[in-house]
Amino acid sequence: MTKKIIPIIYLLTIAFSLSDCRKDISNLVGDEPTEGTYPNVNEALWPFFMRFENEASLRNISVDLRDARITGVISDIPTNHVLGQCSYSSAEPKKLTIDLPFWNTSSDLGKEFVIFHELGHCYLGRLHDESKDSQGICKSIMRSGLEDCRDNYTSLTRKKYLDELFLEN
Repeated sequence: MTKKIIPIIYLLTIAFSLSDCRKDISNLVGDEPTEGTYPNVNEALWPFFMRFENEASLRNISVDLRDARITGVISDIPTNHVLGQCSYSSAEPKKLTIDLPFWNTSSDLGKEFVIFHELGHCYLGRLHDESKDSQGICKSIMRSGLEDCRDNYTSLTRKKYLDELFLEN
């Protein structure tokens, strides 16, 4: 009887020690990011990144900003009248920066406009589009702001602008 118990105890000891090793290894490797989180992106930007992915999905376009490894920060941009930018470097191939004073004073729709514009550069590879209609209204969310068209991004025109952003290519 004793001879049968010893192998069982030995097997249980090995099983418990292996499960502990797996636990330790998972802590070293780290968990996959959970839905709605974006590594190396300021947490305040997460809802807008998720919204960008959702709007693309509504147009049957697959967007995965986590996989794209876009970084995102809210920080002072020293250039006057620049609300956001997408910059490229070897250290941070796609870095989205939103101007802190703009962030602190802008509406949700204003933030969305600038973040979606910058993700248009960083993710979609879109260039600026200065086209305007006969009334001088910008036709694209991708306008540079250097020309004379007027923005008209509102809750009523949002769908039209987002259709253009995602479906222009």
